[in-house]
Amino acid sequence: MKKIIFFFLLFAFTSITYAQKPTLKQLNKPNTTNQKDGSVATDSTKSANIKSGKDKKAVITDYLIISAARDTTYLDTTLSIKKEYKYNYLRRDNFGLMPFANVGQTYNRLTYNFDNTNLLPGYGAKAKHFNYLKVNDVNYYHVPTPLTELYYKTAFTQGQQLDAFFTTNTSRQFNLSIGYKGMRSLGFYQNSLTSTGNLRLTASYKTKNKRYVLNTHFTSQDIFNEENGGLKDDNLEFFESDDPDFTDRGVLEVNFENAENKLLGKRFYLNQSYDIIRPKDSVSSNRLQLAHVMTLEDKIYTFDQTSIDEDYFGEAFKSTSLSDRTELEQFSNQLQLNYSNAILGKLQFNATHNNYNYGYNQVVVLNQATIPNRLKGDVLSVGAKYNKHYKGFNIIGDAGLNISGDFDGNYIKGSASYQLNKDILANASINVNSVAPNFNTLLYQSDYKNYNWTNQFSNVKTQQLVFNVKSNKYVSLTLDLSTIQDYVYFAKDENGSVNPFQNTDQITYLKAKLEKEVKYKNFALDNTILYQNVQDDSNTLNVPQIVTRNTLYYSNHVFKKAMYLQTGVIFNYFSSYNMDGYDPLLSEFYTQNDQELGGFSRLDFFVNAKIRQTRIFLKAEHFNALFTDPNYYSAPNQPFRDFKIRFGLVWNFFL
Repeated sequence: MKKIIFFFLLFAFTSITYAQKPTLKQLNKPNTTNQKDGSVATDSTKSANIKSGKDKKAVITDYLIISAARDTTYLDTTLSIKKEYKYNYLRRDNFGLMPFANVGQTYNRLTYNFDNTNLLPGYGAKAKHFNYLKVNDVNYYHVPTPLTELYYKTAFTQGQQLDAFFTTNTSRQFNLSIGYKGMRSLGFYQNSLTSTGNLRLTASYKTKNKRYVLNTHFTSQDIFNEENGGLKDDNLEFFESDDPDFTDRGVLEVNFENAENKLLGKRFYLNQSYDIIRPKDSVSSNRLQLAHVMTLEDKIYTFDQTSIDEDYFGEAFKSTSLSDRTELEQFSNQLQLNYSNAILGKLQFNATHNNYNYGYNQVVVLNQATIPNRLKGDVLSVGAKYNKHYKGFNIIGDAGLNISGDFDGNYIKGSASYQLNKDILANASINVNSVAPNFNTLLYQSDYKNYNWTNQFSNVKTQQLVFNVKSNKYVSLTLDLSTIQDYVYFAKDENGSVNPFQNTDQITYLKAKLEKEVKYKNFALDNTILYQNVQDDSNTLNVPQIVTRNTLYYSNHVFKKAMYLQTGVIFNYFSSYNMDGYDPLLSEFYTQNDQELGGFSRLDFFVNAKIRQTRIFLKAEHFNALFTDPNYYSAPNQPFRDFKIRFGLVWNFFL
């Protein structure tokens, strides 16, 4: 809480310090766009027509947002149903994710995407990474005047969420930004406190002739959870009963009240480029560019418990003060040579050196087997990218290969899109990938004996074919067919402990997603329907067959157009299936085939309003819990949220 208050005051002070008084035209005018999220893509090589001073009025399209790939959009202050979907803890559309009881806890996946271009294993502790900002989640900015954004939303008992952001250009060439997203929530169940913090600092610079461009950022993140292992089996009937004695969820017994886990991460990122040959005018199109991308990232995952719990985790090496700590240090340098012209398109060759150091500080000897303490080494990889617009087609290619080191890996990705007319965009893509499974499946150590292992798993091999048709006027449809070979997953062993396993059979996974919004006057019905089918003889990849979200809402200007109002009801549903269980020691989900969950609906009533640059959000979450049976779960023994009214706002300041 002190961190949140500190950064709030810092942003307020900085905003006042840099205060200017430009006139903003078009701030209340919706962005003209054909993209579904309301953003407008522009050529990242073009600079905005921005002049500071009283003689030039700034417009909303001057406030540029630049991604890690240097794609550029501008700030969107409109209110739409898409903004409602993104107004949550993650600040992105969470369709296909099932949240746990307390905000800041993890999410159970209802769907998967096997689009993968990784060449090295991931860290693991995947349940901790939903709110972890990756490189592509950090944006850069170019603004004519200082810009501040404040996000606030209530949490569950003694806590709140705040995301405060400030950016300013000290000159046309140099931009700075600082942001901090903090959250603390006590929750309604015993030992379920959550507390997270995501600090991000960015800087971007370009020379006056724009030959040299630099984007860099630093992030420091901590994601903390008290863990209780869910409700005890003999308390599930109390949760599902109508007995008023148990409407206070704090009286229900949980599996343990003495454990917590935390993910810490720090990253320094630098992306710089220099144009060796730069086009002199619009006719000359030859460009030769040398670029360098560096990433240095440290991650630490800890699990701590004051005393042993043999019933849940099994035997341990000691009875009190159990403490697991897993570290990963990763350092990456990539050199790129980029060439482009009007005939060939854009071509890139790159070479990357990765140094990794994952593991622990000691060797474990258990059952006459030695479990090493480290996986460390160097991997050298090469790759190429290609992009070309040709007769209405946009062709993209991307490939990578590890040529030395202890981990083999490769991928090939290609896509082609075509604008059939102004209302229909068609796209087809293919992705083939082979990569080693996550580090925590290859090596893990714990004070609990059954959570110690070393494995020599084969690479996980995936092939994905996707067809997509996008149309706001008609319907958007996505067909995704994936095959997975040597899939690595977590499941319980004969001792009841969660361990990693590898499925050597082939898995076939089909997804079909339909999106369509129907409008009549001021009313609209927004629909997203997902169908899934898995062919897996071992039942290692479980997903619900149907996932749907349907929103009926009303929009209009009120109070002589001083306010824009949206109100409606959101219906969420997924069919029952063998929902993955959650292991708090590993912070991983595991496959289970003993219990079907799901098949319940969630109804949310919302009232949202926009007044100038402020968007106000009010929602009655899961209000049908007031009159339906409490049989809703996010995972085995992990209840979903009861009815709750929450509110908040997103506020932009232009100074």
